[in-house]
Amino acid sequence: MLRSACRASWNFSLRHRQRNFSTAGCVLQQAQAATASTTGHISKASDHDDQTLRQIFDSHHVWSAFSNERSSRPRTGLFQNQYLKDASGFRQFASVTLARCQKIVAKVLEASSVKDYQETPGDLDRLSDSLCRVLDLSDFVRSTHPDARFREAADEAYQVLYEYMNVLNTTPGLEKQLKRALADPKVTEVWTEEEKSVAQILLKDFSKSAIHLPEDRRQRFVSLSSDISRLGSTFVAEMAPEKSTLVLNGSKAHGINPNILGQMTDRRGRVHLPTVGSMASLALRSVHDEATRREIYITGRTSAHRQIRVLESLMQQRAELARLSGYQSYAEMNTSDKMAKSPAAITSFLSTLSQRNMPIFGEELQEMAIQKKKDIGEDTGGINAWDREYYRSRLASQIISKSRKPDFISAYFSLGTVMQGLSRLFTCLYGIRFVPQETRRGETWNPDVRRLDVFDETEGHIATVYCDLFARVGKSPNPAHFTLRCSREITSTELAESAQASPEADPIVAANDGMPVARSPTTGVLYQLPVIALICDFSTPNSLDKPALLSFRDVQTLFHEMGHAIHSIIGRTSLQVVSGTRCATDFAELPSVLMEHFAADATVLSLFARHWETDAPLPFEMVAERLAIDRKGQGADTEHQILLAMLDQAYHSPLAAEPGFDSTKIFHDVFARYSSLPEPATTTAQGFFGHLVEYGGTYYSYLFDRAIAGKIWQEVFGSGDKAGAVARENGERFRQEVLRWGGSRDGWKCVAGALGDPSIAEGGAGAMEEVGRWGVKD
Repeated sequence: MLRSACRASWNFSLRHRQRNFSTAGCVLQQAQAATASTTGHISKASDHDDQTLRQIFDSHHVWSAFSNERSSRPRTGLFQNQYLKDASGFRQFASVTLARCQKIVAKVLEASSVKDYQETPGDLDRLSDSLCRVLDLSDFVRSTHPDARFREAADEAYQVLYEYMNVLNTTPGLEKQLKRALADPKVTEVWTEEEKSVAQILLKDFSKSAIHLPEDRRQRFVSLSSDISRLGSTFVAEMAPEKSTLVLNGSKAHGINPNILGQMTDRRGRVHLPTVGSMASLALRSVHDEATRREIYITGRTSAHRQIRVLESLMQQRAELARLSGYQSYAEMNTSDKMAKSPAAITSFLSTLSQRNMPIFGEELQEMAIQKKKDIGEDTGGINAWDREYYRSRLASQIISKSRKPDFISAYFSLGTVMQGLSRLFTCLYGIRFVPQETRRGETWNPDVRRLDVFDETEGHIATVYCDLFARVGKSPNPAHFTLRCSREITSTELAESAQASPEADPIVAANDGMPVARSPTTGVLYQLPVIALICDFSTPNSLDKPALLSFRDVQTLFHEMGHAIHSIIGRTSLQVVSGTRCATDFAELPSVLMEHFAADATVLSLFARHWETDAPLPFEMVAERLAIDRKGQGADTEHQILLAMLDQAYHSPLAAEPGFDSTKIFHDVFARYSSLPEPATTTAQGFFGHLVEYGGTYYSYLFDRAIAGKIWQEVFGSGDKAGAVARENGERFRQEVLRWGGSRDGWKCVAGALGDPSIAEGGAGAMEEVGRWGVKD
């Protein structure tokens, strides 16, 4: 299948870690020494960029002056795209792209000579890139742009190219030509490793689209695909509990903050508690009465009956689709091109990880049980599922300092200082820095969006990042990283074609629709640059004279999303199918999860974390306390994720194709086998598992990448000891073995190279078990 968005956005659940911090003075000296040794003399221009970077995010006045520069510059299109100066430009963008695609398809189908076939991977990659140029950008605009005209035009362009892509995915001629090219040694002997990788990836994608099936069965495949898409959307959109509100006697809700409780209490003193959402979660953490917590827990995990019917239809149709494509299960079909390779290997990984986690969660349960006995005054038989969050919260509250300092941790994390810190960190590790750039009129979708150009110390301009980081009405609250355009080489052939098609235009501008390009000063190769949109939902300051201050969780969120961005930036490849984050799903979260470790490292924090008013450095004990609180219940969190991953595997196994498929029975079977706490018999919490739609047998990926990230943090960066988190040699090792490859190198070889462990280089069930034994290190 020709790829549009590998994954349009990256959502995540934060996981935290704790480590000991050395003294502030020592850490600062280490950071300064490491920075000096890796970056050398900082030029005046770089120093100016460093200060401006902080100010454009922290100072309303500086940002106003900086952004006003756009008024004197010529108008451009959205993201500098020459077609998108207004909403109507999407139609021309789609039309021009469609014509380009049709020419490429004709060229591939007409190939007959060895030379023609030698160009097949590059031609198909260019076809994929042309589709992605419209699909990725349009998908972002239709979900993000505040102007309805832009959203509607973007959606129209998306549908035009998406329908065309589906036609290509069921066009046998393209697959046949690719197979002919792969079968001829005279063709493949001149291919680069990257071209060979892309050819194999595209061949597997074609096989998943049932292109080899007879016409009647292919039509059934198309019909099933449409039904699956519809059912998935319905499942996510209509997620609801069987009972939306619990009415409680006011005395049963003691423990909830009185101000919050008052908002839910009627004139008769009854509390109307929503059964799902933030209020229900707060109640489980706060309500003292155990019987009430039990009622809240069960009601909040009992899904509407219609939701279960939709889920079961979705799983059954996915199972039929997989069988139609020649696979035993949907999980087998969806993981055959991942690092895991098979459902059996995934189950092996999860089982091994579960065994490693049991003692950790067991200690947490024992600590909770002791606290429960203290509270009640007698042995109650241990902790129940509805007790877990309540006693986790109770134990965490005991860590919080008795004496509150006048300055809380957020005062040391203004948004500008954190962005400045990320740039400084990347300079230390990779020789890369962020340079604020004035935008032109029409370039961004909101006046608050900042543009950062990314510069490498040897390659120059290598990427552009648009930062939309502040909350506003109508904007999605979910943090996300969007790759709007991937890196790839623009060949001389393309430039010649552009010059012929548009003699009056600059061929370089025409070849890349006016979006950023740069020629490598070391190789002379012309690249289209990755264009990235980084979306967060940070609160805006109440005063124009005060910067936006981030919680430590916000800092971790920003580091996580920048992990995806740095993968897109450094993963520069000649072909876009394997550029940056276009890699296996179970490898894609590795750079971003690893960045969470950096966010909690003393040396890294000393590069930037200073009080926004006094400029005093961050007292590291505040971070240590925050991490200790987050670490309470880490074993519970890991087990919860293991349970969901196991459930994902079970629902996408051959069980879904059996008569009488019962998702509730499977849900309780999985929990009975792998949960440390008994699940109440009447719950149907599978109806709230929205990630089943997106992941489809790959939900294990986040746990998998957390385990690998923890190992790399320990082995490559020395867990941050001796300034290892800012050492250039460590950054170069991770860059050379992991980041620079994008998806063009097998993930196992990347991990093996980074760790210096050839025993896992070929992957397989044994390697999956080994990763499970590493455990999750937060």
